[in-house]
Amino acid sequence: MGSYEDAKRKAHVMKFKKYIKSLSKPQKVGLILTLCSFVLLLLYLVIDNHDTLFIMAEFVHFIGIAILAYKLLREKSCLGLSMQTQELTAIFLGIRLYCSFMMEYDWHTILDFLTLMATMWVLSTMKGSLKHNYETHNRPLDTIMTWQVLVPCVIMAIIAHPQTSHAVVNRVLWATCVYLEAVSVLPQLRVMQSAKVVERWTANYVFSLGVARFLSCAHWILQIFDGQSYLKTALTTGLWPVMVLVSEIVQTFILADFCYFYVLSFADGGKVVRLPAGLV
Repeated sequence: MGSYEDAKRKAHVMKFKKYIKSLSKPQKVGLILTLCSFVLLLLYLVIDNHDTLFIMAEFVHFIGIAILAYKLLREKSCLGLSMQTQELTAIFLGIRLYCSFMMEYDWHTILDFLTLMATMWVLSTMKGSLKHNYETHNRPLDTIMTWQVLVPCVIMAIIAHPQTSHAVVNRVLWATCVYLEAVSVLPQLRVMQSAKVVERWTANYVFSLGVARFLSCAHWILQIFDGQSYLKTALTTGLWPVMVLVSEIVQTFILADFCYFYVLSFADGGKVVRLPAGLV
């Protein structure tokens, strides 16, 4: 019975993959946009307080870091992981935690603290007991340096930041955090693209980032549709609101391709995710 069910499932997967491959690129984009719109509508109808989506996004991010920690403990290997992405993650979480302390205390602060602590543990492990493993296997592939991502984000933050009553430094830091979060995964994607094959635990981590980014993007979109006054106060006016939305959309689409291949691989029962050329 089991072998029959497996064969039936594989037949359905092959049929689905054949159908997807038969679509043109505009058709694939349209299909993805349609699915995202459907999920957004579902979230809008099911969840009353849409701020819950942002908390869910932060929680999923924490789960992703926990998956990394489990991988390091279980396999004693950081194969396929980008240290630059972990450094960028620690930086934007540290900035966001500081901004939370300066502006408000809530569940976001607690989740950011837990995620930052988990990220720091992953970093210390990669730089400590697994340093040789990283230098041997990952360093040649981890070619996007932390400063190459950080510096442009700081420049953008100086140009476009919220016009609130807080000190200018805090407003620029807040903007830097938003921009940095949007592109912090780029070094990780470059590592995976260079390797062409992503093992399951690393793939689970990156997929969780994709889910977190979608939930975060959905949070902003639905809040705007709600027209809530406190959101307008937080975003203020000028170029900043546009840059916030662009950042959320950019980070969602950066991970969209990987999530697409992840879902196909998962449906196929594969233990690794194989990536095509040109993902990053």
